[in-house]
Amino acid sequence: MKRDPIDDAPTEEPSGAWLVRDDKVLASLEIPSSRSAKARGLLSRDDFDGAILLRGARSVHTFGMKFDLDIALLDKDGLVIKTLRLNRNRVSAPILRARAVLEAEAGAFAEWGLRIGDKLEIRE
Repeated sequence: MKRDPIDDAPTEEPSGAWLVRDDKVLASLEIPSSRSAKARGLLSRDDFDGAILLRGARSVHTFGMKFDLDIALLDKDGLVIKTLRLNRNRVSAPILRARAVLEAEAGAFAEWGLRIGDKLEIRE
């Protein structure tokens, strides 16, 4: 399997990407490749199974979202440096050290056991 560092942006969305911690698959993973897809993120979805990785982001908002989110801010190596639950119609404070934001439907991180200090990988 190809391992992809968090900070390396692909030119196209990878097919069949997975979010992995300690060789355990946590969830399927979407990685928007265009600016418009990244801006759209999870807007207009009624629910979401899996995770979405927004590379180059240091904060996110939930204006217009139909559900609350679990948010993890990651450094350039994929280390989780902060997690939070972001209710609808809110904005997170920017974390300068962050190089990517991982979003999932609220409750997913508890289900996965995701915590600060976890090192995440992307696998295809």
